[in-house]
Amino acid sequence: MKFLKLSLASIIASTALFAGTYNVDTSHSHIGFKIKHMMISNVKGSFDTFSGVIEYDEATKTFKAITGKIEAASINTANEKRDVHLKSADFFDVAQFPEITFVLKKVEENSVYGELSIHGVKKLVKLELENNGIAKDPWGNQRMGLALKGEINRKDFGLNWNKALETGGVLVGETVKLEIELEAILAK
Repeated sequence: MKFLKLSLASIIASTALFAGTYNVDTSHSHIGFKIKHMMISNVKGSFDTFSGVIEYDEATKTFKAITGKIEAASINTANEKRDVHLKSADFFDVAQFPEITFVLKKVEENSVYGELSIHGVKKLVKLELENNGIAKDPWGNQRMGLALKGEINRKDFGLNWNKALETGGVLVGETVKLEIELEAILAK
């Protein structure tokens, strides 16, 4: 019995050696999106202020946790007037809902499912996952990279504002395409 306990403790300890907590390096990461404008082109944007933590088990190559927070007021579409409108009560209402959050719920093969909270509404979303692996940087830090892609309907989160066009259709599309690139550093 003592040998069994020792063996189990050894297995648990060795597994823990491979598990790690990584903090998102925002200077090497990007939270981006695109959405149809006037039904003829896409407007791209990003969020400039965000943070995140990733728990990853290197031995099994599995993500144990992914959490992220985005400052909604940091939205940037390279058009100041549009960004002011997006921050208003017509869209994100950043005064009342300052954060966008994501919490991983499960991983299945190359997909992650997480609870996304925007504008006070929480929904389960599915994102495609690309695990870009782990590497040591020139300063001895262990880094990992991953990409997430997916689509959400903005109306599912209460972002309903729109304008009808004379030629038919609407000014702003409903489908938002998410494009997220994350690089994270192993916490010491």
